[in-house]
Amino acid sequence: MVTLYPVDFEEFLWALDKKWLIDEIKQCYNNNSPMDEIWHQDLLELYRHYLAIGGMPQAVNEYLTSKSILNITNIQTDILNSYLADMSKYASMGESIKIRGAYDSLPAQLAKENKKFQYKLIRKGATANLFESSLDWLLTAGIVIKCRKINHRKIPLIAFADLSSFKIYMSDVGLLTSKAKVLHENIILSQNLNDFKGALTENYVAQALTCNNYEIYYWESNSMAEVNFVIQKDGEVIPIEVKADTNTRSKSLNVFTSKYKPNYSIRI
Repeated sequence: MVTLYPVDFEEFLWALDKKWLIDEIKQCYNNNSPMDEIWHQDLLELYRHYLAIGGMPQAVNEYLTSKSILNITNIQTDILNSYLADMSKYASMGESIKIRGAYDSLPAQLAKENKKFQYKLIRKGATANLFESSLDWLLTAGIVIKCRKINHRKIPLIAFADLSSFKIYMSDVGLLTSKAKVLHENIILSQNLNDFKGALTENYVAQALTCNNYEIYYWESNSMAEVNFVIQKDGEVIPIEVKADTNTRSKSLNVFTSKYKPNYSIRI
């Protein structure tokens, strides 16, 4: 059985016939060396295009064919509308209303500083008992990604996750862009994004890790420090901190590394 995900950034570069840039990224990563600044800036521009276009094959194909993002919004809107149609088709009327409420709350969930999923943002008085099955429907349909909280660095991570605390991301960052009504040109030019730039960046990383078959978690310590993502790889627990801009401060990551002494950590 094969699980299909949206096209990831590496596959996006394949599609654009820029495999040599992929090789350069991997070489710099493996050697822990900086990339040539001209190539780095080119890749950052391609990354911003990816945030706007996302990885849905029809959207990527339209960009390859037209070399324009003008029609991408229409394609993304059609895909989002097809999700809504499926909610009505495959769930009861009452359940489909709750699924749509949870689904429509996602941009607001990710825009706030604390991205932990809060049922109250769906509607006043909403509780886990009312909407937990709605989130499960979205997860099973592959529309969203769940990131569970851990409080300790115990292996296996899945056995020690806090099931009551989690974050929810869109499975495709381009669809999040469209659903949040963010103008593509603002993303590509990196302007007028305000705090939502952080949400897009974090969603991109969640999607990339998931596409590469990692179960994603986040770590929190007494509400004083939070590492955006933690993954398990080859018996190692690896913390990953995500910044939307160049930022040399990593307080939460430093707390984690001081406490647990991982062999290495990653800041994106």
